[in-house]
Amino acid sequence: MASAQPGVHALKLQPPSVSHTLRNGSNFIKWDEDLSTVTPVTLHVDPHGFYLYWTDQNKETELLDLTLVKDVRTGRSTKTPKEAKLRELLDVGNLVGRLENRMVTVVTASDLVNVNQLNFIASQEDEAKVWCEELFSLSSNLLSHNLNRDHALLKQVERGCWKLTHCLRHVKKMWLCPVYIRQGDSIKLEDFTLEVYRSFLDFLCPRTELNNIFKQGGDDGTLSVDQMTEFINNKQRDPRLNEILYPPLRPVQTNALMERYQHDQAQLKHGVISLQAFSTYLSSEENGVIPPEKLDQSEDMSFPLSHYFINSSHNTYLTAGQLAGSSSVEMYRQVLLAGCRCVELDVWKGRTAEEEPVITHGFTMTSEICFKEVIEAIAECAFKTSPFPVILSFENHVDSLKQQAKMAEYCQSIFGEALLIDPLDKYPLESGVPLPSPQELMGKILIKNKKSHKPSNNTDTKRLTDQPANQSNDPVSPSNNTGEMEAESEEDDDDEDDDGKKVSGDGSAEREAVATEEMSTLVNYVQPTKFNSFEASKTRCYHMSSFVETKALEHLTKSPVEFVEYNKSQLSRIYPKGTRVDSSNFMPQLFWNAGCQLVALNYQTIDLSTQLNLFMFEYNGRSGYRLKPEFMRRPDKHFDPFTENTVDGIVANTLSVKVISGQFLTERRVGVYVEVEMFGLPADTRRKALKTKTSQNNNAINPVWDEEPIVFKKVILPTLASLRIAAFEEGGKFIGHRIIPVSAIRPGYRYIGLRNEKNQSLILPAVFVYIVVKDYVPDTFADVIEALSNPIRYVNLLEQRSKQLAALTLDDVEEDTQTEVGPVFLSFPASGPADVPVCSIENLQQSKVYQKDQRRQFKELKELVRRHQKKTSELLRDFNNKYKKMARQCSKSRYTHIRGSCSDSEKDERLQQLRDEQQQQLLALRQEQYYSQKYLQREHIKMLEETQAKRHDQLVEQHNDLLQEIQDQKPKVKNSCKLSSQPAHHCLFLKFLYFFCQRAINPKGIYNQYKPPPSCLSPAARGRGGGFPREVPVFAW
Repeated sequence: MASAQPGVHALKLQPPSVSHTLRNGSNFIKWDEDLSTVTPVTLHVDPHGFYLYWTDQNKETELLDLTLVKDVRTGRSTKTPKEAKLRELLDVGNLVGRLENRMVTVVTASDLVNVNQLNFIASQEDEAKVWCEELFSLSSNLLSHNLNRDHALLKQVERGCWKLTHCLRHVKKMWLCPVYIRQGDSIKLEDFTLEVYRSFLDFLCPRTELNNIFKQGGDDGTLSVDQMTEFINNKQRDPRLNEILYPPLRPVQTNALMERYQHDQAQLKHGVISLQAFSTYLSSEENGVIPPEKLDQSEDMSFPLSHYFINSSHNTYLTAGQLAGSSSVEMYRQVLLAGCRCVELDVWKGRTAEEEPVITHGFTMTSEICFKEVIEAIAECAFKTSPFPVILSFENHVDSLKQQAKMAEYCQSIFGEALLIDPLDKYPLESGVPLPSPQELMGKILIKNKKSHKPSNNTDTKRLTDQPANQSNDPVSPSNNTGEMEAESEEDDDDEDDDGKKVSGDGSAEREAVATEEMSTLVNYVQPTKFNSFEASKTRCYHMSSFVETKALEHLTKSPVEFVEYNKSQLSRIYPKGTRVDSSNFMPQLFWNAGCQLVALNYQTIDLSTQLNLFMFEYNGRSGYRLKPEFMRRPDKHFDPFTENTVDGIVANTLSVKVISGQFLTERRVGVYVEVEMFGLPADTRRKALKTKTSQNNNAINPVWDEEPIVFKKVILPTLASLRIAAFEEGGKFIGHRIIPVSAIRPGYRYIGLRNEKNQSLILPAVFVYIVVKDYVPDTFADVIEALSNPIRYVNLLEQRSKQLAALTLDDVEEDTQTEVGPVFLSFPASGPADVPVCSIENLQQSKVYQKDQRRQFKELKELVRRHQKKTSELLRDFNNKYKKMARQCSKSRYTHIRGSCSDSEKDERLQQLRDEQQQQLLALRQEQYYSQKYLQREHIKMLEETQAKRHDQLVEQHNDLLQEIQDQKPKVKNSCKLSSQPAHHCLFLKFLYFFCQRAINPKGIYNQYKPPPSCLSPAARGRGGGFPREVPVFAW
């Protein structure tokens, strides 16, 4: 390959291997944390390492795709039941070891934010450890995440064996047996092999395009060994490969290859291969679109740290937007497990009684997480997927000596020997000394934090003092801001406004606190400094600067070559601008083109930018490091990212992609189409311009496109270019895509398995394409390249042209001879006819004069041809030199014009000035609003307390007055009650007397009209009724 290293890489990447312990299964107890229930299960892994499944006592089986497993944990990092009875229940029996060491927690996630955990409890600690290690090895195997078509079908077969519905069984049985099948018939699962499933798919979805390709090699329905060899060498082999290191296939090797896929022994004896075997070969591991050595860790890791692209994260703790949402410790685990090698920690002063530093996004409503828990999570997952160094990018806002000392103590005690405190002896912190390599820093953690130099007095120390007890502990209170604004501004690595106040690109307007001596001692090779100029940044390689994306674009536009030179020796970090409050991302390709190492993205948002970053760092063993191209590393080479010409030492490529068909793109009955895009240098990038037509008849199962190939004529820098193939429904709904580096892509007929928007592999959806990759040749040199590639044909063509010229020259000689002989004949006397001797052509050809002239003419002809070729080469060389010279002049004048226009244009300056003023006003308004809200809340609470106190005093006073009035009225009321009760008692006595008298006079109880009581009763007693009803039975007189 044009960009490949010399020599053949010894492949270390091995396919997944399942041990007997995992195949045979082990007994576990499945603990459901939400329901607080336990279930005995038997845990298994299928023989191919595709799925983890468990069966309970009711023979019900659950299945889990191992590619969705992000981590497998045991020990302290697992969750254990909190209920005492449940813990006691799990500790009974013949269980050996502590409960947390017998836990096996399987962490699954559809993305980096939505994380789920499955908890299993083993009977012994050793058993839990074996399952934990082997499950993580299977889930992190790169070949399992990049299956060829054959293994993808096998994975679907394994899934079908466990999830096979009755409907599919009947359909399969109906195809296997042409006779009528009753409704209840089915087929045994052991008979459902890969060959049966492949034949079933061919029966459901005939592949006419494969038949057409097969007929191009042979018309009799088979391909011979020679035809197959020619097909592999001409169609499937990469022409960019070195023929000595990677020689073309020989017929003997082709015959051995045919024996692996041709199962018909009769055809194999005749040395031919059938269409079915040919189809199996195209979907085999030999025809994967990406060679396994590109997935393996194959790049040289012994160059300085600044010579690599490093996978980086921005505001790692956030799970949603930048202004609101929750922060999570788990995000650090997931990002590190995904291969990220640089994470960010925004540390603030803790407001609790324990005075523990916290991580949060300042001036926002995001939640806080404990700094110590984050450090423990990083120590746990830092080197599980990659052994190469991890950089912790601190944004330190802790203005407390005590809490900064805690930070340093946590880093040293938790990281232990993994924390690099002292520089390596081979790489002292001196000018001109390069950074150490990832190989030499393997297993180490580097701290990026502001480093304070030892002051001559205690002025810097006095700035970092604990706040008084009566002072607010709010990290965004005005008192804290005042203290932090007094920090030195020489080491600020972000932009500053006119007032000297730091305006960071992430939306905060807060300076970092001055680092204490404890924190400064932890900083060595990654020391952040304020960027002044490219010229002033050439000396110290251990200094690095951070740029907001807008500032980085400005440097890239105005000084592209200088920006590339800067990144050859020093690290640069690019992060999103503050207006991306939705956690969106910029395109990282812009800054990879300039050689920027730490291009930090918001990992919680899986957009196209993040997907491009994930695909970029999926190669080289997912180590988190990718070696930059050679001209971006060598000091004697200069590179312009905006170039439109070929780069010295780099062979440009011509890429052609023909989308032939699709397989099982979606289950809906809709039309589908495929887009092909290119990401790379500005001259190489082509977005949303090339796509196929929509498939006919709403066919999304096996659509076929018979269209012209999509050609990228000139890919200047293949090592930084990526090809994206994406499938969409006709309404624009995304189906799946795949991003492949141009330098790693294999030409020929290939299946490209698709992935969803969360970068998860889809099993069946794939696109069948024909790819042609070759070295780019300008049109002016097409004849020369044709002669070099096929010299025999070129020589034959020259001989044919020579013969044609010779024939024309002989005719001219004959005419000249007749003209010369004519006057001799006319000199004879006219009296008689001239006797012309008769001479045949054969005699003339035997003449020595004729032969001599013919040899002379051929010799002159060859000399003319030689001179013509030489002159043609000189003209082409002169033309090419003039063209390159004019191109350089045009490029130089173009950049001179750009610099001039950028410096002289008043409109651009005014626009930039207005933009800066608007951003400053926005940040000032946000801060003013926050302070106003805090002030109004405190005033409101104060007024509420005062109002409540006054109201309470009034109520107490009214209560006392009322109580005193009641006490004063108490004697008077008692006397009045005595006086009013005497007449009432007297009247009641008279009523009873009157009633008994009537009862005595009329004992029969004859009813009559009510008689009024005697007048002896007082009017008051009669008014009260004396307790009588209106109508009562009385005795007649």
